[in-house]
Amino acid sequence: MEKAVSIVILSVVFLASQINCQEAILHMSNGSTEREYCIVYNQSWTPLAQTLDAAVQYPLVDLTYTLLCNTSGVTPDTVRGKAVVVMRGECNFSQKALIAQGLGATSLLIASNLSLVTPSANESEYAKVKIPLALMRFRDFVEAKKVFHGDMQVKLYAPPQSKLDPSIAVMLLISIVTVALGGYWSGACERDRLKAGAAGGGGAEKTDSGELFLYSPLKVVIFVALMCGMLVLMYYFYNVLVYIIIAIFCLASASALFSCLDAIMEKLGCGTVSFSIRNWNFSVRSIILAAVCITIAVLWGVYRNEDRWIWILQDLLGIAFCLNFMKTISLSNFKICVILLSLLLVYDVFFVFITPFFTKNGVSIMVQVALGPDASGEKTQGNMVEVPAEPQAPSEKLPVVMRVPRFSSWAQNLCGMQFSILGYGDIIVPGLLVAYCSRFDVWVNSRKKIYFVSCCIAYLLGMITTFAVMLLSGMGQPALLYLVPFTLITSAVVAGCRGEMRQFWAGTTYEVLDSSREPLLPEGRTDHCVDGDKC
Repeated sequence: MEKAVSIVILSVVFLASQINCQEAILHMSNGSTEREYCIVYNQSWTPLAQTLDAAVQYPLVDLTYTLLCNTSGVTPDTVRGKAVVVMRGECNFSQKALIAQGLGATSLLIASNLSLVTPSANESEYAKVKIPLALMRFRDFVEAKKVFHGDMQVKLYAPPQSKLDPSIAVMLLISIVTVALGGYWSGACERDRLKAGAAGGGGAEKTDSGELFLYSPLKVVIFVALMCGMLVLMYYFYNVLVYIIIAIFCLASASALFSCLDAIMEKLGCGTVSFSIRNWNFSVRSIILAAVCITIAVLWGVYRNEDRWIWILQDLLGIAFCLNFMKTISLSNFKICVILLSLLLVYDVFFVFITPFFTKNGVSIMVQVALGPDASGEKTQGNMVEVPAEPQAPSEKLPVVMRVPRFSSWAQNLCGMQFSILGYGDIIVPGLLVAYCSRFDVWVNSRKKIYFVSCCIAYLLGMITTFAVMLLSGMGQPALLYLVPFTLITSAVVAGCRGEMRQFWAGTTYEVLDSSREPLLPEGRTDHCVDGDKC
């Protein structure tokens, strides 16, 4: 049962990629009254002026009675030299834009009852569209008609936002601290296990830690294949499975938070009072911690769609979840690490970049599942942002990401709070390798924890590279594309330089759990080279 739950959880931690803001402002006026509304555009396709003064003003024509997938019912004289607003649906954004442009319109607004996603098109059509194009909420347009009574002049502009938002530094700190703590915890557990085995006079006994061990390449392949199957099921049955995943996350994160807090209490030496009821032993500390963890998980579950503050609880539960996952799932050797991380890298790239060629709406399966059914309205590619169309009943999202508000956009509330996002998989997957390196340091008696420290530094450099490429390209990046090579190559180089590649590759086996497990090198082994080892 635990393995099945682990497969379900790990299969959904890759479903979110970094999302960049591409919001703008629609300024409406009639000479005496002014209003501003949120719009979403594609800065690399149809750029807008950066200031209100630099934007050109046009009269707005209401064509919401048509989808503008053809010219039926619309005459050029009606729209020539004006901005037009039409309804979203049926045909692509580019098709609507080309028709509006052919009729002589100067700008195109697409009113939507669905969440607003960054408009996009096939690359071959980008150069054909010469007019600005943006999405707006249909309810905003209805409100504007009541305010202006049909006499509307509009300007579209996009105030520049700093790409280097402080939220990126916060996200970087969360990721590296979580990976380092998870790796250290795994190594500490391994050290305690070996000490317990030595104290018992025999082999290390199987502990009741609930750990799951991956030691067979075939099992790793089956594990990844099951993850692929889970993702495909999420694609076809999202509306049902999303609630199952939310329920699993609440249970798993509450249990993980309990494990983390209990370990901290134990480390601090906090005592506990126990009592018995009908031969059942209860710990006061455990009862209090369980109540706190369950309360936090329930609060998140109830208020999960409240953007203003619920991200704090989601990140807290996410950190605990990642820590416990890295401590619970153990990879037995570097060969298993290479196989698992390489397969997950291929998995990530395939479902992000390759599947759009097979889906009928041109959206990758990964993006479709990450953003939910609202991503299927039109073809969308590359960098995406999403703005809810209605304030009530937001669509459910999978709880598989760390979220930190973009501090530079807090002053702009037209489009709601904007977040920097990092998937749990970008922490857990490299974190499993970091945890293995930490345990290997224990096996070889490395007092300076050379493998653990080197892998943590490699992870940090990989994250910095990911964010740098994202900022330079203006597009979200699959972080595993950088993290996996950085961490695997660094670990292999350290092992090769220390002359320990054979031991590092073979690791230890968990196939026979009741056999003795001694450190791979003698007890007196130090970090310095001995017996002709190469450094």
